[in-house]
Parts: sequence; structure tokens; C-alpha cells
Amino acid sequence: MKLIFFLVLCHLLLSGTHGADFCVGDSSKPSSPAGLACKMVSDVTVDDFAFSGLAAAGNTSNIIKAAVTAAFVTQFPALNGLGVSAARIDIAVGGVIPLHTHSGATELLVVLKGEICAGFISNANDVYYKTVKAGEVMVFPQGLLHFQINSGSSEVEAIAFFNSPSPGLQITPIALFGNALPSDLVAGTTFISLSEITRLKGILGGSN
Repeated sequence: MKLIFFLVLCHLLLSGTHGADFCVGDSSKPSSPAGLACKMVSDVTVDDFAFSGLAAAGNTSNIIKAAVTAAFVTQFPALNGLGVSAARIDIAVGGVIPLHTHSGATELLVVLKGEICAGFISNANDVYYKTVKAGEVMVFPQGLLHFQINSGSSEVEAIAFFNSPSPGLQITPIALFGNALPSDLVAGTTFISLSEITRLKGILGGSN
């Protein structure tokens, strides 16, 4: 009798944790610092685990001549809780992904087409940069300022992988000049002239 009870209990426990292999995010419910709420396992299909958003090139007709197409948990809810995400990077000739940081993840960049000058700045202000060509890989440690510039004569296509479903993104020029922080405070903290700050705010959408 005890053996039968034990087997039934094990079955119930295993049935109840069937969805512990994954937690497909339910974007219809509020999120929390721990992530998205899980979709009911009965509502999960194979389509939840596939994402086609990186198939098409991003629009590079912009000021930086580049585009980043994200496959983060917001776009791809199946990544919820899995500790991984990706993004497609397209950079036209003369384009750049400006200095930026990912507070929540390390980035591993795989160049698929073209070549880039890529690098990062350590907390000790040491600079590490080099030319990365198709088939080559470069890593950017979590939280450090880094960049990618198209250094070749053709379009760049790359895929970035992150060890977080939500790596975070802060683009340094936009953080400095694309906001409503008073220009005199920006000048006082960056040693940049007010005229130049006004010019940059005009380009990047900030206000005085």
C-alpha cells in the first residue's frame, strides 16, 4: 500500500512540474524582476520555440547607418528564464554601432558578412579593439562600453549572442544628449561646450 501511495505521489509531482523544463513567457500578464509569468503548458506549442524575426535585414537608412534587430525575451517569450538571447546586426558601408553597454549580459559577436572594427573599454580605461572579419568572433564583457564600425567596403551582417534573455541596452551618445537633462549639467559633467551640447541634442532628440 505504501509503495502504491509513493508511486502515485511521484506521478503527481512529476506531472505538476512538467513545465519546469521551460517557462514560455506570457506577455499578457504583468512581468516582474524575475521575468515574465509562465504560459500554461497546455497552451504552449512548437511555434513558441521558433522565431523568424532575424531572417530579414534591418533598415540601415538612419543616422548611424546601422540596425539592430533583437531576439530578446520581449520579442521571443520562449527565452524567458533560459539565460540566452540574440540580435541581428546590419551595418551599411560607413555605418557604426555607437558606444553602448549591456548591463545584464556578456555579448558574443559572430561576423557573418563583411568586416568590422570592434572594441571595448575596460574599467581600468584600457582599450581593446581589432578588425573582425566574416567567420570570426569577438566577446564583449558584461557592462563594458563597446562599439562596432563597418571598416570594409561592403555591408556587414552579424549575430550577437547574450547570456541573458534581457541583456539591457544603453547607447552612450543618446544617454548623454538624447534626454531632458539641462545642458549646463551635461556641460558640467562632460567638459563639452554648451554650443556643442545644443548641437548634439538637436541631432539626437534631447531638450534643454
